[in-house]
Amino acid sequence: MQRMKVSEIPYERADAEKVCGVIDKAVEKINAAKSVDDVLEARGLVNDALRDFYTESSLANARFTLNTKDEFYSAEKDYYDEKMPVVQVSYLKYADAILRSKFLDELKTKINPVIIKQFELQKKAVSDAIVPEMQKDNALVTEYSKFVSECTYNFRGKDITLGELRKFAQDSDRATRKEAYVALGKTLEKHSDFLDDVFDRMVKNRDLMAKKMGYKNYVELGYYNMGRLCYDEKMVKVFRENVLNDIVPVVTRLKKQVAEKLGIDHMRLYDNDTYFQEDPKPALDERGILKAGQEMYKDMSPETGAFMDMMMDTDAFDVFTREGKWTGGYMTSFDKYHQPFIFANFNGTTADVDVVTHEAGHAFAYYMSEPVVPYELGLGAMETAETHSMSMEFFAWKYMDMFFGKDANKYRYKHLFDALTFIPYGTIVDYFQHIVYENPDMTPKERDDVWLKLEKEFRPWMDADDVPYLSKGTRWQYQNHIFESPFYYIDYCLAQTVAIEFLEESQKDYDKAFKAYLAHATRGGSYVFTDLVRLAGLKSPFEEGALKEVAKTSENILSSLQKTF
Repeated sequence: MQRMKVSEIPYERADAEKVCGVIDKAVEKINAAKSVDDVLEARGLVNDALRDFYTESSLANARFTLNTKDEFYSAEKDYYDEKMPVVQVSYLKYADAILRSKFLDELKTKINPVIIKQFELQKKAVSDAIVPEMQKDNALVTEYSKFVSECTYNFRGKDITLGELRKFAQDSDRATRKEAYVALGKTLEKHSDFLDDVFDRMVKNRDLMAKKMGYKNYVELGYYNMGRLCYDEKMVKVFRENVLNDIVPVVTRLKKQVAEKLGIDHMRLYDNDTYFQEDPKPALDERGILKAGQEMYKDMSPETGAFMDMMMDTDAFDVFTREGKWTGGYMTSFDKYHQPFIFANFNGTTADVDVVTHEAGHAFAYYMSEPVVPYELGLGAMETAETHSMSMEFFAWKYMDMFFGKDANKYRYKHLFDALTFIPYGTIVDYFQHIVYENPDMTPKERDDVWLKLEKEFRPWMDADDVPYLSKGTRWQYQNHIFESPFYYIDYCLAQTVAIEFLEESQKDYDKAFKAYLAHATRGGSYVFTDLVRLAGLKSPFEEGALKEVAKTSENILSSLQKTF
């Protein structure tokens, strides 16, 4: 397959009305179909039109995040914010036509049954009655994203980006870490009126969407939007309780041990990511990390080697921090060109290496599944997609000497400890959103109080008492997923438990475990999350005792690593 460099991929605004016209004709064809082949032909037309539309949308969004001050791509993103709901509603008509087709039973034997489930879910998530609210939601997210990308933090007399500030927030010097968090708090407080206001508008608009769709609140609609095919709110509640009972006590005990080693009375907010007097740092510069990543993937398997060569040949990494660049990180794809793309902001910390493993894990799964998985399924629902990335982080452990030299085991220790610690934090983020959307009329103070309560419950080992503003329960204000992707964050928690299971299996038999992972990544969204986990020979995070095993595995590996330094 001939590929071009990502920067050379041409962009042309997709005509949303034309796409809707193609879908309308496909609906007519399905309604008048004389055989299942007619329905399948209509499906092909729709998929081709959507592939073109979403490719151009992804290009516009990516180029906007590369430079949020670019007026052209800023306008293009605004265009897709407005038109995306229109296309989604049009697609709903197509999904409904499929479900009403007299050839539905025969169709179920011709296409993956998960596609039919997605069509059923689509009807629950989208309606032409909420197009104005969907458009408004997109606009609000863009408004927030622009603010975040342009926001700077005054640290030691210099205005720096959030990515740069995070480097100081992870410094080995405790006073520096505290200073960085104080700077973060000051900036959030300065803009607190905007952050509270934009979030309040998001919550109320999303609540209105849900009410128009006939739901009690946005929670149910949010689950449908996230494409939940195999679990519901009740199962998440049980998972949340298991985190509290099985994960939190273990993390609390381990954090106490770290505090003793560091010689501090207890963990503060600015200590939470610290495990050593001198934390491990990459032994390579930014370009060296990418080069080492290429060498790592070549050794890992023929498949990963070919994938990474393709990524480097097409300049599919944009990871260097610069002014005007969006602050986050992500993997996206330009499907018409079969091209994954990775966006990040290197800052000289261990997170730089995590980009080469985590985001590349997403991209690798896309690379493997895209040629064989139906277009509608892609990488699957979010809870599935994150298993690819988080698990790849652990399969890369074998090669960490290349990145960290003598500190490789320190990195492994920090990485696993961070992973285990993340599960309670991610649960807080999800729980917070459940409470907020169940109570959409909450005041900003009430929301802050909820966050503070959850932090004390799920992260009892630390506090932010001596960090102005952040001590008030405002920590949620710098978690962008809360604003941009409601109910997405639990997927990280679920995936993290699966990834730790893969780590355990890789330590028993690396080749066997990687083979299972390779099959897992290639399946994409062909199965629902719980089935994908089962097919990989692993235990679902929702199963009784799963989190106990994750905690035990993590503690045992951490103990073993600790003996090496």
